[in-house]
Amino acid sequence: MSLQLYNSLTRRVEAFEPLDPARPTMYVCGPTVYNYVHIGNARGPVVFGVLADLLRRRYGTVAYARNITDVDDKINAAAREQQVPISAITDRFAQAYRDDMGALGVRLPDIEPTATGHIPHMIAMIQRLIASGHAYAAEGHVLFSVASFDGYGKLSRRDRDEMLAGARVEVAPYKRDPGDFVLWKPSGDDLPGWDSPWGRGRPGWHIECSAMAEAHLGETIDIHAGGVDLQFPHHENEIAQSECAHGGKPFARFWLHNGMLNFGGAKMSKSLGNIEKVHDLVRAHPPEALRYALLSAHYRQPLEWSDALIEQSVRTLDRLYGTLRDLADVPAEARIPEAVEAMLDDDLGTPQVLAELARIAAEARKATGDADRSRLKSDLLGAGLALGLLQQSPADWFARGASGDDDARIQSLVDERSAAKKARDFARADAIRDQLAAEGILLEDTPAGVRWRRA
Repeated sequence: MSLQLYNSLTRRVEAFEPLDPARPTMYVCGPTVYNYVHIGNARGPVVFGVLADLLRRRYGTVAYARNITDVDDKINAAAREQQVPISAITDRFAQAYRDDMGALGVRLPDIEPTATGHIPHMIAMIQRLIASGHAYAAEGHVLFSVASFDGYGKLSRRDRDEMLAGARVEVAPYKRDPGDFVLWKPSGDDLPGWDSPWGRGRPGWHIECSAMAEAHLGETIDIHAGGVDLQFPHHENEIAQSECAHGGKPFARFWLHNGMLNFGGAKMSKSLGNIEKVHDLVRAHPPEALRYALLSAHYRQPLEWSDALIEQSVRTLDRLYGTLRDLADVPAEARIPEAVEAMLDDDLGTPQVLAELARIAAEARKATGDADRSRLKSDLLGAGLALGLLQQSPADWFARGASGDDDARIQSLVDERSAAKKARDFARADAIRDQLAAEGILLEDTPAGVRWRRA
């Protein structure tokens, strides 16, 4: 089966083949680095990192770019508040982002362009847009003329009124049309700025990604990915300015969009304040469990984030690592099963792969023959490898938090099991017993109550 991906541009699943099999290209919108990112911002890097690995296995290589937006009004505001240069803000939080994504098992992209490193590319692209009649200068600004591009709206498929409302457009006297968007804007002495043909200023957000993608991946890229919240206006504007700057050539052949994380019944967002920062979560929970949770729903669907989801992911990984610990003396080499590759070929079916992991582990626990146990262990490690899971040793997984805090957690579970048995909730009691057993915790009934010890 060939790789099939849902293309947001055509609204259908299509067979994917790169323009150049020797160099598939993919661009993923990265962070604006003015603070720690929330867990919703990690879903794209996790999921599209799985896709990048799949492309590497299929084609031997991939040119995968994920940018850093390091010039932005929010960055300017943070720098002004702290009375430091913007680089003091962006350097700190760009590295924090790399560290936090690394904790989640997200590999660095092949290319990590920064906006400030591509100002000349942006100016050159804007000049081409002006020369071809798709942009105009006005009062120190340069704006893209949406009326000049017949294809405007083809990605989001919104009508004009919807687009104007969705973009929260700024009403300004220098605009020819309310929907026109900024490519370049002037900077006063108190703001970062660069010299340009239109005076000292800084780029608009949308032109940054177009220029960085062009510089590193060419005029037409195979895959452009990001959160569904970026579909309009950001991705719509990228298409308009890129295709007009490139004489009408397609900007991206496939558009992939991951669904949002919901938290407390609403979309997770900084504006609503209902966020959980990755920086905090990876210190409070096993990072691999967070990765598992992010892969537990299909990437295009919303995902309800909760403590219960994290706890369930921890328990599931306890069982999987417990299986590997039981097979510690069995020789094996990670081998991605064909069934798992087929599930990923079907528009990145990560929930199906997780179900397959559970099935393989259950079969491995029942297997008795040496050949079967070795085969199943290899399959289990390989299926985990396809999702970036099960790559640490069982000892390291179960040693997490082996401290007084962990002792208190275990005792709390033991107490909860005793209370469940007293309440005749035997299903819950058995579930806790199984969880503790998977962690290598042995329970012993004594006249003084239940005692526990590590195996």
